[in-house]
Amino acid sequence: MRAHKLLGVCFVLLFLLCCRPSPVLLTPVPPRIDSMEGYASLRYEGAQGSAKTKFSFLFVSPDQGRIDASDFLGRSLYQVIITEGQAYFVLPSKRVYWQAVEEEIVFRFMGFHLSLEEMASLLSGHWPENKPAFAWDLQRDGQNRIIRGKRGDLQFFVEDFVPETSIARQIFFSHPLNEGHLKILNIGFNQPLNERAFTTGFVRRFEEKTWEEIQKMF
Repeated sequence: MRAHKLLGVCFVLLFLLCCRPSPVLLTPVPPRIDSMEGYASLRYEGAQGSAKTKFSFLFVSPDQGRIDASDFLGRSLYQVIITEGQAYFVLPSKRVYWQAVEEEIVFRFMGFHLSLEEMASLLSGHWPENKPAFAWDLQRDGQNRIIRGKRGDLQFFVEDFVPETSIARQIFFSHPLNEGHLKILNIGFNQPLNERAFTTGFVRRFEEKTWEEIQKMF
């Protein structure tokens, strides 16, 4: 009798584990994405050097984004904050920042030029339709998921998806200047936002530097 009960408990546990959502996916994927946030790792190498980092990300449609990067020991490296048409690369530990155009800031993070919207599309797998400005040649699979994209010399290939979604879990990208991998560790959508996520009060407290000066500091 005890063996039958134990077997029954095992079946129940197995059923519950099979029904659980993917650990990568923190929330169901909604029909409309107003915001997304999560955690990922990035590794690339090339003409601009090499990078290996983990980062948290928060994107709020249509034009707000925040990235907090750390090394693989969990030590904070820098922040990227894009809001109200302004873009900043911040070193909180040094109390300094660099301000530049959006794509230039993303270039220093990713290793190639992307707009905030393009980066959000890359992470979520949801690309806006009928938007010629993107100029991306996108390829879909039989499940209508974006599996490959190319724009000029920049291209990416989705190596793995979060199960039963169009969310890319691992992305390989290449460019004449560099190549690398992006891996989504977890991602959630339309969650309550931290009111202070996009504050730019540091501009009054920190010192503005050039990119060359920022580079020397970290």
